[in-house]
Amino acid sequence: MNNKQIEIFFQLHQGIPREGPGDSESTKNAFLKLRDLPPNPHIIDIGCGPGFQTLDLASLTDGTIIAIDNHDIYVNELKQQVLQQGLSEKITVINADMFALDFPDATFDVIWAEGSIYILGFENGLKQWKPLLNQRGYLVASELTWLKHDAPKELKEFWSVGYPAMQDIEGNLKIIQNSGYKIIDYFILAESAWWNHYHQPLEKKLQGLRKYYQNDIEALEVINMEQLEIDMYRKYSEYYSYVFYIMQK
Repeated sequence: MNNKQIEIFFQLHQGIPREGPGDSESTKNAFLKLRDLPPNPHIIDIGCGPGFQTLDLASLTDGTIIAIDNHDIYVNELKQQVLQQGLSEKITVINADMFALDFPDATFDVIWAEGSIYILGFENGLKQWKPLLNQRGYLVASELTWLKHDAPKELKEFWSVGYPAMQDIEGNLKIIQNSGYKIIDYFILAESAWWNHYHQPLEKKLQGLRKYYQNDIEALEVINMEQLEIDMYRKYSEYYSYVFYIMQK
């Protein structure tokens, strides 16, 4: 995408509750599987976006959370939420690059990454972030995953461009073990977690912006690609989803 198209992309995504599939129930379900945390754990939420799950985490723990993202729009949006909800002592929001996290080793009890680890690549993310965890610290990540091996050609071709590194559950579990983690649990995100806070509000914005940019070819390319991704899930949701992987160092 060129600069203008990147601008259109963020115009589409700004103001919707989440930047990827997920919901409060899934966040809670994953967090409650972390059985032996200290009373006040240190947590980092990597690629926090507008921070829907960050605020959920704050309601689930007496610990402190550092939330990082490298897009000012999301960072400022979450900072506002933190102030409004009186959570400034609990949540620190930082504009930072997940490729170059500047924290000492063994800083965190939990690394949290909902829908963001793909930016580094699942295996690369697990290996790069591992030193940041305390001994027996947890890493929780939701990752786009194949659920069936016989996906239709149209869908395979779409994701061969969109996310060619996508694995099935068995493949990701092997990556987790080979990266030096113990698998605690995993579960598939419900379809409602794709629609309620992500696809439905995004699709509504797409409809409005399609009219606004009806004569702008570059903008329509971005809008059409976003719509195609939604249509693919609508048509083929049985073949892939986000899967939460809960692991321990």
